[in-house]
Amino acid sequence: MAVSESSSTIYYLEMKSLDQLNPVAAPTLDVQLQRAGISCWQLNRFLYQVVGEPWQWHEKLSWSKQQWQAYVERDVLYTTLLYVSGTPAGYFELEQQAADVELKYFGLLPQFIGMKLGGYLLSEAIRQAWQLASERVWVHTCTEDHPAALTNYQARGFQLYNTETVIQS
Repeated sequence: MAVSESSSTIYYLEMKSLDQLNPVAAPTLDVQLQRAGISCWQLNRFLYQVVGEPWQWHEKLSWSKQQWQAYVERDVLYTTLLYVSGTPAGYFELEQQAADVELKYFGLLPQFIGMKLGGYLLSEAIRQAWQLASERVWVHTCTEDHPAALTNYQARGFQLYNTETVIQS
């Protein structure tokens, strides 16, 4: 019996100056951004699960409590939540890497997709990243993420610098 193979393309994007940002203004909804002031691994795990479920984010699903704590409780990881009318609607994680900042995770809870929040949330993630970065902000996405992910990154000003095809069996 032959094993079925599929492939996924990973896109690596970067921004080398805040001047490259093409921001999207806040929507006319009651929105608020709040950076988490206290590390809470359970919150990050929850957000990873609920935001990532439609896009097959699976790498961290088997992590232990200790692995989540070690990941979240680092001084270089920053988590910001988006609220709509007081309800958590999305989040992003930024990881400071010397002069660079990686946008580690970014997304909306499923019921908030399609409400024109993604461009705004990404614009704010980039602004916060540049408060930490001095040389570059970067991110990667893949063909299994939301169909508008790559377009949103590029529309905000990220430039593609590498692609990689991964064969999955």
